[in-house]
Amino acid sequence: MQARVLQAHDDEDLRLSVWDRLQQGGYSVETAADGLEGLTKAIGGGFHLLILDAKLPRVSGLDVCRELRRAGYRIPILLLTECSQSNGKIAGLRIGADDCLAKPVDVEEVFLRAQALLRRSSVLVDPASSYCFGPIRVDFRRTEVFRDDTPLDLSAKEFHLLQYFIANRGETLSRQTLLRDVWAYRSTPSTRTVDVHVSWLRQKLEDDPKLPRWIITLHGIGYKFLG
Repeated sequence: MQARVLQAHDDEDLRLSVWDRLQQGGYSVETAADGLEGLTKAIGGGFHLLILDAKLPRVSGLDVCRELRRAGYRIPILLLTECSQSNGKIAGLRIGADDCLAKPVDVEEVFLRAQALLRRSSVLVDPASSYCFGPIRVDFRRTEVFRDDTPLDLSAKEFHLLQYFIANRGETLSRQTLLRDVWAYRSTPSTRTVDVHVSWLRQKLEDDPKLPRWIITLHGIGYKFLG
């Protein structure tokens, strides 16, 4: 499925340049010229990525990011800031942006950062749809998971990990791959993070976590999702 990207800038030249590069890269792209339009489209459009200028008319990009996170939307956000200092980027990350890039930006770097965020999220199932396996139903649009219509309490990282498993169902996934794509580790440290989170997911999804049906351990290799 083709990834859908929403970009919100009030700079028309930048909008057109980024739109053209993303289209060349095979993505479906929509644009917004102000923060209110961007927020409205992001809430209702089922996008896989939002590229957001921090300073926008009507509603600032920072406020758009903040409101989306308050509402529970986990769409990856690449924030373009006016400030090259680290405190500007830190402010963006603190309100929920996944990555920040200081302006003026290089269009190719915007594309590569967007590509990395999409690869990391790895969920190119239709975000407006649900995915079911056994008694489990995953609502991608609302970022909710149910067992027989009873909501399950998953953390943001557990939901992201489950999304990644679903997007790569049937594939053998090493711990290094999961650390890179779900946790964004650039190196492969010795850590039990993956195993711990898989154990927590099994406690919530499996009928018998000790004899898992959906998330299978491949000893010495990693995991495979069979949902």
